[in-house]
Amino acid sequence: MKPVGLSLLIFLAVGAGGGSLVLLVYFLLVGPLLVVEIAHTHAARLGWDALLCLAFFFQHSGMIRRGAKERAARRIPAVFYPAVYSIASGAALFALILMWQPTGQFIYRLGGPAQWLPVGVSLLAVAGFAWGAQSLPAFDPFGTGTLKAGLGAASPPPSTLVVRGPYRYVRHPLYLFMLLLIWSAPRLSTDRLLFNLLWTAWIVVGTRLEERDLLADFGQTYRRYQLSVPMLIPFVRRRTHPDPAA
Repeated sequence: MKPVGLSLLIFLAVGAGGGSLVLLVYFLLVGPLLVVEIAHTHAARLGWDALLCLAFFFQHSGMIRRGAKERAARRIPAVFYPAVYSIASGAALFALILMWQPTGQFIYRLGGPAQWLPVGVSLLAVAGFAWGAQSLPAFDPFGTGTLKAGLGAASPPPSTLVVRGPYRYVRHPLYLFMLLLIWSAPRLSTDRLLFNLLWTAWIVVGTRLEERDLLADFGQTYRRYQLSVPMLIPFVRRRTHPDPAA
């Protein structure tokens, strides 16, 4: 690929992936933007919002599965796939946030000193997410590292099982901090409750699916990690029976 094309692909991957994440944090901490009004009744707004979530889940989880990568490899070189995935996920997340339809009906709204508790939890969740990302030696959320490595511009990042930082306490700290950020809202409307419930279910299901891929990649090393470190809730380990042959 020519340098201009490579720079453009990197710009799109970082712009779409990074920009959509910044917008998501704004959405969670401040609230929806209501760029365009599409639905006009309470039920229609919730139905539209649910469809937006499901469309994002289908794209985000569908493209990251091992089978989808193998099928895509027939048309897209593996070195480009992570960047393409970042662009597609960013576009889907942009669409979700920009077309989200708030209902305006609130279950609760905290004010005064009470609102600072969820705000503090949100800030801790953002800091925890940064901690988890920093603990990964080859954290490449937008696919730019893989792209540069595949085109000879850098050394390929190693594929290793990392057990440091928050990974000593839970196997998926980034998902844990994402859940904390989702639920630490000082205002809870009906559409935000729908968002929270759907995203929580998706994260839990997606985590279990990701565990299958990690077992395929790391085998018994990851199996031992599973037995010693909880998946999402710190200090809660599943009960295991001792293996006489171990």
